[in-house]
Amino acid sequence: MRVTYSPTSTSKELTSKADSKVTSFDFSPLNRVIFSPGCSANAGALVRELGGSRILLVSDPGLKKAGHSQLVFSSLQKEGHSVFLFDGVEENPEETHVINGRDFAQLHNIDFIVALGGGSSMDCAKGINFLLTNGGKMSDYKGVGLAKKPMLPSIGIPTTSGTGSEAQSFALITDSSTHLKMACGDKKAAFKICLLDPELTLSQPHMVTAATGIDAISHALESYVSIKKNTISQTFARQAWGMLVDNFPTVLQSPLDINARGAMQLGAHFAGVSIENSMLGICHSCANPLTAHYGIPHGIAIGILLPHVLRFNSNHVGNCYQTLVKDIGRSTNSLADSGDILADIITSFLALAGIPKNLHDCGVSHGILEVLAEEASEQWTAKFNPRPVQEKDLLEIYQLAMV
Repeated sequence: MRVTYSPTSTSKELTSKADSKVTSFDFSPLNRVIFSPGCSANAGALVRELGGSRILLVSDPGLKKAGHSQLVFSSLQKEGHSVFLFDGVEENPEETHVINGRDFAQLHNIDFIVALGGGSSMDCAKGINFLLTNGGKMSDYKGVGLAKKPMLPSIGIPTTSGTGSEAQSFALITDSSTHLKMACGDKKAAFKICLLDPELTLSQPHMVTAATGIDAISHALESYVSIKKNTISQTFARQAWGMLVDNFPTVLQSPLDINARGAMQLGAHFAGVSIENSMLGICHSCANPLTAHYGIPHGIAIGILLPHVLRFNSNHVGNCYQTLVKDIGRSTNSLADSGDILADIITSFLALAGIPKNLHDCGVSHGILEVLAEEASEQWTAKFNPRPVQEKDLLEIYQLAMV
């Protein structure tokens, strides 16, 4: 796009020949990113570069079975580091998991953290860092920039292509009493280095590949149109969208295709960068209560809700949906038509992946929908949705997703 700016104008916004505004932004890349098959084997040397010696390796039991924990553990030991494995991480980590990790870290006098796994490991590691260095409880950091003291340096190594948590400064930790997710964000919590090693994603079970892939796609779609979107966030989201849509069917049908796996991992990371700079929307605020009440995996809840959210927002996103439709070679004639096309694409992905098409098939009862809508309205991502929402709107989304 050719951009012009008039120095005599009182406006500080850039305009193109089409008079579309280029929004202001303040972009600070969070971390160094290394992308290469096998790069996780360099973790030990990179920790040494950053001055670590006593390492807390945060992971989950499933990765030990896959051999990934031992791979990274050995890399760290090879460089002479003392390594202590904490694998008490569970899906959607609660503050109790964070506290256990903090106590373990204090016991071993940790000075560096390495997170290995999906979003749960990443979030738990960041949560441990908050409590280990700044004290208190996780609710003390609900919000942005509330850590007053320096935090330990850390490295993030994702083994899924979904959350993009390695690209973000937020830890999402579930409040054990309310079952709501607390978003605790601070730039000091961000990983110093991210290692994107697609070889680690080859061991993912089919449904993990499916659910995390849908989640990553939703991140690109929601961050592209959020009210905080800007030129940087939309650039990353749009790139992520193209990579994820092109390669999602391939990783489902040919799971050992390392090139497709790499594209998915990089696409998920780009979507994570977009989230960091623009936030999300009501698809995520509606998904979290479903996980809290029914244990529905996050990506599956997202997939069921997303087509309805896309249609709900379609007349409130300008030409954004049209742009995304055209980016993947599809034609569209109207704003509403674009939303329908995107919704149909997601629905086809659910069928291909074997993900349930509605909430009824997941055991959700009509009687709880009003409770879910009330809780969804309290989720922090709802306020960034491009179409303003009230509790009744969220109830309608749930009702549509039931059948």
